Amino acid sequence: MVVETQYYVLLSAAMFSIGVFGLLTRRNALRFLMSVELMLNAANVNLVAFSAQWGNVTGQTFSLFVLALAAAEVAVGIGIILVLFRNFRDVDVTEPATMRW
Repeated sequence: MVVETQYYVLLSAAMFSIGVFGLLTRRNALRFLMSVELMLNAANVNLVAFSAQWGNVTGQTFSLFVLALAAAEVAVGIGIILVLFRNFRDVDVTEPATMRW
């Protein structure tokens, strides 16, 4: 059973839209990270789907780079969240108004 590429694109668009919605409406820094991960995974679905459609591995290779980028983003994001929680006792991103506190 072969799934058409357009369904992968629709899935990816839905995932990306949910990620954008989460990024724009939430104040929690952890949910920010999850939303960004969802958007990056939506890009990965597109890359792998088009790679399979065209029969080459270029999209899968780029997908691996995106996964590495996502892992680095989470490492930096968790560090920022820990500092935010240490200083404000909350992970609300609207609390810090300046870069120095």
